[in-house]
Amino acid sequence: METFGDDDRPVLAAGPEGAVDTVCQLGELTDKGRETTLALGERLRYLYVDQLGFMPKIISDADMIYLRATPMPRALDSVQQSFVGMYPSSARTASFPPPTIITRAAADETLFPNEPNCRRFSQLSRAFAQRTADRWNDSKDMDYLNSLISKWMPVGAQRVAVDSHPRLSGIMDTVNSTLAHGPKTRLPSAFYDTKGLEIIDKIGTEEWFSGYKESEEYRKVGIGALVGDIVTRMVGSVEGSGNDGLLEVAGVDGDLGKGRGGESGVKLALSGCHDTTLAATLSSLGAFDGEKWPPYTSHIAVELFKDESIKDETAIPTGAAPRQSFLGSSRKKTRLSTLMTRKPIEDLAAEEKVKLQGYFVRLRYNDRPVTVPGCKLPGKHLQGDETFCTLEAFKAIADKFTPRIWTAACAEGLDNPAFPSSPEPAGY
Repeated sequence: METFGDDDRPVLAAGPEGAVDTVCQLGELTDKGRETTLALGERLRYLYVDQLGFMPKIISDADMIYLRATPMPRALDSVQQSFVGMYPSSARTASFPPPTIITRAAADETLFPNEPNCRRFSQLSRAFAQRTADRWNDSKDMDYLNSLISKWMPVGAQRVAVDSHPRLSGIMDTVNSTLAHGPKTRLPSAFYDTKGLEIIDKIGTEEWFSGYKESEEYRKVGIGALVGDIVTRMVGSVEGSGNDGLLEVAGVDGDLGKGRGGESGVKLALSGCHDTTLAATLSSLGAFDGEKWPPYTSHIAVELFKDESIKDETAIPTGAAPRQSFLGSSRKKTRLSTLMTRKPIEDLAAEEKVKLQGYFVRLRYNDRPVTVPGCKLPGKHLQGDETFCTLEAFKAIADKFTPRIWTAACAEGLDNPAFPSSPEPAGY
């Protein structure tokens, strides 16, 4: 990377000990990040290819895989590295075409809580952040942080606070980045005080994610569109409508719905997103209580299973391949569908709800199964394991905060109070 020299001449930007090949722009993925996301892809291959045999060992195209990333360079790099880890060159045929990675314009992005392009979410997030500032800025915990690190704050603004400059969450980002990249990047030792780190993490997670736990509207405009898309893909896989993502990535213009290798269903979706995406999703489903800020290269696996002992109430076309036991469907896809994928659960007819029976959803956060509280209720989970939520129950929970039209929801309620009048707990 190039920058200005002392006399305005161009010079290479240098890192520790004069290194010039490891300097990144803001928003880029570091070499360490590439290593860890590649390792994540290798872990996914071990699980879904080697252990479970769910995904093929060798692929000739990526049309059974839905790939998407946010406009942030590090998110695109992350999904690319994960894909290469899962399917390295040795697991792709010589004729393998470039995989399709879907992106959106910033104004339409829902893979992260889009505060700049959603006015109502911007209002709500500021209100919850201010509440956190009011609660903690003059607390003993904040006094303790100031005793540690205030002397390194800018002149004239030396008190550390939730809304200081830099913000407490910005300090946390810097500390976490240095912890991930070795001693040559470290700040003074006071920034790594154990008690101080615990306080920073506690306040940071409250500032950024408490709204999802407390407000249905916050969930709806913050992350509801993404959760709705995930449910749409799962239900689309069940009903064979094409809403599982295949229509977006397969074939050529005017001939969508069938992959170049004959694929008729998306079996895996990989999305390059952000720590705020993961925590927002889990918090909105009531599955983030007691958690710390997501570490680097964290991930959520949303897995769809089918109980093969339950009779399938919907027809499979003659000659179709057997359906996989989880996360996929082999039914023929139509280009457009007005079926049940995006309908709220209460609007589904009885014969539509029957199609969801025998399907279960499991969330794994960093390879650890987590439980949605509403799925603990009798009849809402697989017998003997509360982490396997019935698809019907999972959809019902998600539907409550899935906006019908996200852009419209972002423009509504601008004069309404930011906080709900009564508790609206997540995950039910």
